[in-house]
Amino acid sequence: MARQLEPYQMVERSIIKKFRKTIWNPFILAIKRYELIQEGDRIAVCISGGKDSMLLAKLMQQLQRHSDVPFELVFLVMDPGYNERNRKKIESNAALLHIPLTIFESDIFEVANHTEKNPCYLCARMRRGNLYHQAQSLGCNKIALGHHFSDVIETTLIGMFYGSQLQGMMPKLHSTNFPGMELIRPMYCIHEDAILSWKQYNNLTFIQCACRMTENIDASGDGIGASKRQEIKMLLRKLRKDNPNIEKSIFNSIHAVCLDTMPGYKTNGEDHSFLEHYDRKQDS
Repeated sequence: MARQLEPYQMVERSIIKKFRKTIWNPFILAIKRYELIQEGDRIAVCISGGKDSMLLAKLMQQLQRHSDVPFELVFLVMDPGYNERNRKKIESNAALLHIPLTIFESDIFEVANHTEKNPCYLCARMRRGNLYHQAQSLGCNKIALGHHFSDVIETTLIGMFYGSQLQGMMPKLHSTNFPGMELIRPMYCIHEDAILSWKQYNNLTFIQCACRMTENIDASGDGIGASKRQEIKMLLRKLRKDNPNIEKSIFNSIHAVCLDTMPGYKTNGEDHSFLEHYDRKQDS
């Protein structure tokens, strides 16, 4: 008689078997293509409680189990002021999925929600800083975040449409405020639709955005709400009907930016114009 698998084992099997093409292979592609993990790394996998970070935790567990490159993991949860229901949901999901959590408290929601000017930006900066600080105190040299392929595309378009800049989301970054620390995004090549399918296939439920300002925006769980990011999601859904490869084209374009065709660009925080080299090229 075949052995009955535990729920967490069924979830792990689904990643390797059913979702091998759409989740596991793109995950491994990003790890290798962007050289995200090196021998001896101690990585804090940052868990917010949503579908993305929980899947990231399982992927990193699987990789650690099967990789020839030895590295360590810490599954780090920052409680920025979750309500009791969300906090319990994170803990119960972690227990179900056999993810050993390290939890620390902060008052970020309280601080961010009492500022009138750009609370989301303040919250994001404070969360990132707190995660770096806690991860470093635990002996980690990297933090891993659950941003995925769709986040990369949406962030690029949001910058163009609403920020007047052509700016991508990097697969890894050196921290400027925490020397020796690095941020990695191992789900960089995984589409959000695949993550939603994985969640639904395994009958899993996760918290939505836990911010008190947006807690009730996305009760449907389909990834569509009322923010600028959700507007971009809707636009991309419409564009995909005529061009199923639209997102792949955008993704490939940020890997092949031709600076020679740009009238202006910014590097290391400094603005540059094509005029700096325009006459020089003619002379040569």
